[in-house]
Amino acid sequence: GGDNISVTKGVVSRVEPTQYAHGATQLMAIQIDAAINPGNSGGPAIMGDKVAGVAFQNLSGAENIGYIIPVPVIKRFISGVEESGKYSGFCSLGISCQATENIQIRECFGMRPEMTGVLVSRINPLSDAYKILKKDDILLEFDGVPIANDGTVPFRNRERITFDHLVSMKKPEETAVIKVLRDGKEHELNVTLRPLQPLVPVHQFDKLPSYYIFAGFVFIPLTQPYLHEFGEDWYNTSPRRLCERALRELPKKAGQQLVILSQVLMDDINVGYERLAELQVKKVNGVEVENLKHLCSIVENCTEENLRIDLDDERMIVLKFQNARLATSRILKRHRIPSAMSNDLVDDQASKGETEASCTS
Repeated sequence: GGDNISVTKGVVSRVEPTQYAHGATQLMAIQIDAAINPGNSGGPAIMGDKVAGVAFQNLSGAENIGYIIPVPVIKRFISGVEESGKYSGFCSLGISCQATENIQIRECFGMRPEMTGVLVSRINPLSDAYKILKKDDILLEFDGVPIANDGTVPFRNRERITFDHLVSMKKPEETAVIKVLRDGKEHELNVTLRPLQPLVPVHQFDKLPSYYIFAGFVFIPLTQPYLHEFGEDWYNTSPRRLCERALRELPKKAGQQLVILSQVLMDDINVGYERLAELQVKKVNGVEVENLKHLCSIVENCTEENLRIDLDDERMIVLKFQNARLATSRILKRHRIPSAMSNDLVDDQASKGETEASCTS
């Protein structure tokens, strides 16, 4: 506690890519044996008369283990903001790789004894690599730097770090040259790098949650902060299917969200459906749901007598549409909820209405 400057001292014990607490990617970090507390987090780390980085997080469950954001990462962040006027994130190649340390897997994919590299096992459909790389390619080099069988590249004297560091230091829309082994032949390919957002957002800062309520059913896009509400052990206590999708599933198209039915506000219209919660919304009236705005649009523009909502686990909801619309107003008034949808959806529906009006005028 206290109001004066907080000073702590420590020794550098490790320099390697680390999962940042406030991000979805691994970036270079400096580990020190000094406590990082709320009072000094965000302060400068000084070595001699120079700033070596910014203190930013600690290791939960351990004593006197803190992390510092190093200067190269800070410079990359600042230069990105200066060039574009906003923070757009750090670049990702958009692939998942498997080590090829076992000689049998290297022989299976035609790697010669002098070759080293990693096996491409999965590719993000939104990445430029999706159009260039193929599953089971062997990634040999990144920008002329050989990649070892364990996925590392040379770093500072005899140290080694994962090749992801080379990717993250690239600027958005910058091109990298990668060498791959495909069907026994080597290829040099150009790939454009850009930040890639996960299907389920890891964090949401300075943004109000999105929601849509219809007939007492509360629909929201799945986020990791939502799963965190299940407690510190959220990985084990949150709904298993939602957790697995949040951590592993890749987006198939831009703007895609996992829309879930989070809870049911009780009313006569939804009797018998009250236990249908924490389930992903698959389809509405036979149309696959792309995101929350899409779901809202389908429901609001429904012209059929019945509204059918298909959920995960082969569950479904069927409502008389006009009765459900009337019940929505009643439920909102009972629970003192000012709007059936969040402001971002209100603005979207209003803009669609203006567009339709201009088209018919």
